Parts: sequence; C-alpha cells; structure tokens
Amino acid sequence: MSSIIEIDNILVSSAILTESFVCDYAKCHGVCCVIGDSGAPLEESECSLLGSEKDKIFKYLRPEGILSIKEQGPFVRDTDGDLVTPLVNGEECAYALFDDNNNCFCGIEVAYGKGNSELKKPVSCWLYPIRVSKLSNGMIALNLHEWHICLDAFAKGKKEGVPVYQFLREPLIFAFGKEFYEKLEYAHKELFPAKNPI
Repeated sequence: MSSIIEIDNILVSSAILTESFVCDYAKCHGVCCVIGDSGAPLEESECSLLGSEKDKIFKYLRPEGILSIKEQGPFVRDTDGDLVTPLVNGEECAYALFDDNNNCFCGIEVAYGKGNSELKKPVSCWLYPIRVSKLSNGMIALNLHEWHICLDAFAKGKKEGVPVYQFLREPLIFAFGKEFYEKLEYAHKELFPAKNPI
C-alpha cells in the first residue's frame, strides 16, 4: 500500500520510490501514443509553443496528423476540460509517427532533435508513468499510473533494479528542479532502505 510524502509542497506517492520501471520499447513499440481516451496532457506554455512552432513541426508529421491539427488546432480541450494533443480519428496522437515496423515515435521530439522545436515533448509524456495533478489547494500531486500496456516496463525495471524516480531523473529535474530530485533520493534512502542496492 502506497503512502504520501510531502516534498516542497508537492505530494509524492511512495510508489514512485518503491516501484521499478524501465521502458521496454522493444515490446510495447510506443503504443502509449496510440491507446487512450484522449491526447497527451499539455501545459499552457506547451500549447503556446505548439501554436507558434506547428508549421516547423509539420514537416516531420504524417499527412493525417497534419490534417487533424489543421482541423482541430495544435491542442484541444478533452471531455474533462483539460488541454491535450489532438487525435487522428479519435485514436493515435496527431503528433505520432510510425516506421515500417509500426513502431511509434513522437514527431515533436523528432522536430526538437532537428532544432525545429523548443519543446522536446509534452512533459506529461516525458514523466510517464508519473501522472501530475494540480489540486484545488494549490499543491501538486505526483502519482504512479499503472497501465496494462506497460507491464513489461515494470517487469524490466524490477529485473534491473531501477526505481521509477531514477528512471525519470531527467524529466523530474526538468519539471521540478535538481533540489527536488535530490530530496526524492534522500527520501528513498531514509524511508525505504530495503529498496536501496547494497
């Protein structure tokens, strides 16, 4: 059973420290960009970047993705009122790319790698399987999302002994700062010594 740890006004599920995770792309093929009820959650700053950079990103997208973005806009509001990426025919993310083996990639990330986007990828995707919630009292909650399509990633993380927060070191520092990440490390060491390697 997970508990809640408060770090710098951020509520962190202990599962982020005790559970393990390493993406197993060879098995999932990036299907998280395809399966789901709506697009990837977006921050307002990310929406602004997608709005200003969409023409540069278009050159890396599929025709159907470009059409969906032209019809719906570079971001939309889903049924819950949240800002998300648009979908193609209610299925995959409009920014998704596929190779000949049906492996899925992020077109935004490809554009970033080519120097045509300031946005590497939506931070909600980068932080997965951590889900970020903004609470009514102004606090932020970080919870572990356990999705059936990522069962292989949880198994691989356990086999390799990599806690969720360690796998997500780079996006956690990007989103919340190095000091916050160091406090996560300290909490892991002090609260869950049995989960630390000898």
